[in-house]
Amino acid sequence: MTFEETPDEFEANIASLGHDLKAMERAGKISIDYVEVERRQIEEVGPFDLEGLFVRLDYAISQIKAKRVLLDTIEVLFSGFTDEGTIRSELRRLFRWLKNRGVTAVVTAESGVGRFVTRHGLEEYVADCVIVLDQRVTDQISTRRIRVLKYRGSAHGTNEYPFLIGERGLSVLPITSVGLTHGAPSERISSGVDGLDDMLGGRGFYRASSVLVSGNAGTGKSILAAMFANAACDRGERALCFAFEESPQQILRNMRSVGVDLAPHLAKKRLLIHSVRPTSTGLEAHLASMHQLVNDFAPDVVVVDPITNLISVGSQISVKAMLTRLIDFLKIRGITAVFTTLSMGNEFEQTSTEISSLMDSWLMLRNEQVGPNRERLLNVLKSRGMAHSSEILQFFISDSGIQINSEAMELAAVGQED
Repeated sequence: MTFEETPDEFEANIASLGHDLKAMERAGKISIDYVEVERRQIEEVGPFDLEGLFVRLDYAISQIKAKRVLLDTIEVLFSGFTDEGTIRSELRRLFRWLKNRGVTAVVTAESGVGRFVTRHGLEEYVADCVIVLDQRVTDQISTRRIRVLKYRGSAHGTNEYPFLIGERGLSVLPITSVGLTHGAPSERISSGVDGLDDMLGGRGFYRASSVLVSGNAGTGKSILAAMFANAACDRGERALCFAFEESPQQILRNMRSVGVDLAPHLAKKRLLIHSVRPTSTGLEAHLASMHQLVNDFAPDVVVVDPITNLISVGSQISVKAMLTRLIDFLKIRGITAVFTTLSMGNEFEQTSTEISSLMDSWLMLRNEQVGPNRERLLNVLKSRGMAHSSEILQFFISDSGIQINSEAMELAAVGQED
């Protein structure tokens, strides 16, 4: 039952969220009733009640044997009346009538002022569950949030949660981390670079691990990440790349110049590149969108390039919290992830987001001035649970991708690192 939109308007709006209400009506699964309330047509004289509304609701419920009722928006129903006492009394009676009728009712209401959640300050007390929606703008970036204010008889999260409104309705993402409940697979997968696999005991990364690739600009971080994704696709797996600097076509062109042709994988739908500017939305909306894409595409590996750019839309603390939740989510899904980050100045062993401690493996790339030339160097700073080389090795970028100087490589295992 709507008090603001006609059935045609209501159906058109909900269709944009992926629901065909007209088809549901034809199947007898839903009934839409529009109650027009015009203030100029109402003359408040003496007491009033909602008996007529109860009759109308009862008929509609009986017609389709409804189990759920929506009343949208309740303030409009009382817009023509000023007797606050009667309004509160009838609201209480309405909620009681719906409960006695055995239906689950969702009643939308406008936010109130001061200490009241709703306009009349009663709905939140008589309702069994109160959900508060909010939209706020921080640094010109808007984020929608949802909070369960109360839920009688049920344990529930009390934090605010970011949510998205998309073409398939609402997508809600818990703001707290999903926790340390993931497994620890022993399977190993290739990094896409033979020399790097050799540095990792000849077998590559652990499946479902998180890998950080840090370095100055131009050290080859994006190339290494692309070769990792390419190797996964060559194995017949699916790779999802989140790019915060380059468009998909730019990535394809640039990687093709170093011998990494990603286009066939895109054509076979083994690879998906999602490019977006970090400033397009807030951190929580980015996280919710990434969750949704992972759920839809079901990748085996994920690349995020680079995470440094997220600093432009959030503080260091908020970015770390967002990435922690993303890492936990990917680990629980058994997804191997590579994150690239830009090192600033000479602080090679520090990251702007301070997430190195959360990573299972950390690769550091850097350029060193040697006479008139620059040498590219790679070092495995850590790789939990496996023997790995501690050497700082020179590598080259050519039309065959990244190649590590094998003549300088010493593969003596250094034991297990905790």
